[in-house]
Amino acid sequence: MHTILIEPTENPKVMKFVADYNLIPGSLELDRDSDISEIPLAQELFNYPFVERIFITANFVAVAKQDTIEWEHVIDSLKNVIEDELLANPRVYLQKKKEMYQIYAEMTPNPAVMKFVSSKLLLEGFVEVKSREQADGVPLAQAIFKEFDFTKEVFISDNFVAVTRDNSVEWHQVMMAVRGLIADYLQNGGEISNIEAQTHENPVEKIINRDYTDDEQKISDILNEYVAPAVENDGGKISLMEYVQSTKTARMLLQGACSGCPSSTATLKNGIESILKQFVPDLVERVEAVNG
Repeated sequence: MHTILIEPTENPKVMKFVADYNLIPGSLELDRDSDISEIPLAQELFNYPFVERIFITANFVAVAKQDTIEWEHVIDSLKNVIEDELLANPRVYLQKKKEMYQIYAEMTPNPAVMKFVSSKLLLEGFVEVKSREQADGVPLAQAIFKEFDFTKEVFISDNFVAVTRDNSVEWHQVMMAVRGLIADYLQNGGEISNIEAQTHENPVEKIINRDYTDDEQKISDILNEYVAPAVENDGGKISLMEYVQSTKTARMLLQGACSGCPSSTATLKNGIESILKQFVPDLVERVEAVNG
């Protein structure tokens, strides 16, 4: 709690309550007709009927009272009010509540990638930053690259940030530091991305700039319904990039935690390939991965 000192003035109706720091730039002069909706200190002081005016400038609050009240009867009460209100709102004006972000870390199937999940939505869609040089336009990714030299990639989607590390560290050594930076950055209102997020519905269109064929659409629909939710839960993204009809091969674009994941090949063969063979056996015989 900041220290408040009481100083008399040359006007016996006015008493100064001096803080140990500057309260506001400029000054405020308030009476009972002033708009004090954003000034809780003034609201509390004017609850006392004998308070006529309040003057706030530099490092003090000056209170003018009616002649019918003696300072010795009220000065301690006013001092306590001022101390309590400055504790709650140190800069006098009502502090806006910061949006609260709860961040927790979650392992992914890729040991190089840690997923940091937010309690609030970060993006409608996703952005992928594959290197430090590509972080322009994504301030959150820039902050992560700047603070942590071991960062290789940053993938931001919906309510999570997936960070890929290099081999210079293990996650148990740095996980809490990365989590803390992301939480503080979001809590302080840092910008997430200034570039347009790619949509989840058809990210391949932004990559190869074409529409799906009818066969590709069938495969993509199955991926979106049966595969994508589990992959995204692990901090990654999977999309159909290309379908080769002559060999019945579906080529998948892997992003986020899936890109470079040692288990991605097994997942493709044992899981995704099996699902596609089950639902569209006439279209798909094999699946290949393309790292994003």
